[in-house]
Amino acid sequence: MTKYRQNRLFWIVTIIGLILDQLTKYLVAQTFSFGQTLPLLPGVFHLTYVSNTGAAFSLLSGKIEWLRWFSLGFSLALMASAWFSSMRTKEVQFGLGFLLAGTLGNTVDRFLLGYIIDFLDFRLTNLPVFNLADLLITMGIAFMFVNFFRPISSS
Repeated sequence: MTKYRQNRLFWIVTIIGLILDQLTKYLVAQTFSFGQTLPLLPGVFHLTYVSNTGAAFSLLSGKIEWLRWFSLGFSLALMASAWFSSMRTKEVQFGLGFLLAGTLGNTVDRFLLGYIIDFLDFRLTNLPVFNLADLLITMGIAFMFVNFFRPISSS
């Protein structure tokens, strides 16, 4: 397989995830006033426009400068890994693609805005308000976790 077709699924997942993340944040910022909430399922799920200067789910709040450079470095390392080596399974490509899409989505916000736009507000769980990038990062970690414990098949 040529170098350019290597890890194609990883790149597709990354690009689609990044576009969806940035599009949803743009729509929220253009449609809502800061702090505004729209109950879709009252008391269960709302869209609430807030900002976050931390990492996924408001971890490390206020550490935007450090997180800006750490997430950029992490993103570049994932891209280099995909460019220079083969991710053998679809699960690994999906997992790392989700992880990179989410990391890049929040990195773009950190560099362009100085904060991250969050809007997914699940009120039953008491989670901080989060965004699609946070969800993609979580999905990427879950894919990698499951893949790590999956038995290796002999060829």
